[in-house]
Amino acid sequence: MKSVVFMGSPDFAVKALETLIESPDYDVKLVVSQTDKPQGRKQILTPPPVKTVALQNGIEVFQPKTLRSDEAYEKIASAHPDFIVVAAYGKILPQNVLDIPKYGCVNLHGSLLPKYRGAAPIQWCVINGEEKTGVTTMLMDAGLDTGDILLTSETPIGADETAGELFDRLAALCPALLLQTLKGLEAHAITPKKQNEKDATYVGVLSKEMAAINWNDSAAAIHNKVRGMNPWPVAKTVFGGKILKIFAGRPLNAAARYPAGSLYCEKGDLFVSCGEGVYRIDELQLEGAKRMNSSDFLRGHPVSGPIRLE
Repeated sequence: MKSVVFMGSPDFAVKALETLIESPDYDVKLVVSQTDKPQGRKQILTPPPVKTVALQNGIEVFQPKTLRSDEAYEKIASAHPDFIVVAAYGKILPQNVLDIPKYGCVNLHGSLLPKYRGAAPIQWCVINGEEKTGVTTMLMDAGLDTGDILLTSETPIGADETAGELFDRLAALCPALLLQTLKGLEAHAITPKKQNEKDATYVGVLSKEMAAINWNDSAAAIHNKVRGMNPWPVAKTVFGGKILKIFAGRPLNAAARYPAGSLYCEKGDLFVSCGEGVYRIDELQLEGAKRMNSSDFLRGHPVSGPIRLE
């Protein structure tokens, strides 16, 4: 049985951790996770999902503010791991930690490297209109997602698939790919492959400030933004001085009848003229109201003529 230190924090990492815990071939000695953070309107201090799973299974959890300390190094080294497995942990591992495990540090990354290194790769794949993505296992080095590629698992992205839906599908690909990778490294059956730096792209975290829709963009680009920002931070515009969040819709390859940003109703549906094409809004939420479909919205907010969205 090989010993493992698992590093991760969000939901994306949970299935991979659970698979290692259930496997008779691996013994998870320690889980390293981000610190508990306040969440919700009441700012209740909440543990990361990975910590919750670890404690439910009687596994010790270590939550250092930094890995660049003697305490962090000594704690991880004391577990004598054959592998360190990292999945959406959120911190770069220093070289002395990378050097601890016998077989190296294996990272599960939610894109087909070298494209979409960095944070939020799943969301940015959708926002950028990619037609496929996947999960990559990588032998970590001191850079940001620059290590040698081990194995990949590829999947198409649905035309209407949201980032949240894709997130769940990619998380489900992680367990099998992880076990295949660990077994392959143990058997010396995987040849690590250098990443092609010419193809590398980097993406950063999303923010609420990025959520505003530019109606001068094409309907297709707006559709990708709406999908990529669902479930967070949710694409938004301004309707009658209030924030209007848009959760779902569809781009139409039709000529815009009004200037870009004009909201209008036709046969019970809501449409917005874009810089190129027309976008149909299907699911939305006005500030102070519940999330609803467009027909329910129109009952309380009749749109008789073009209304300018800001």
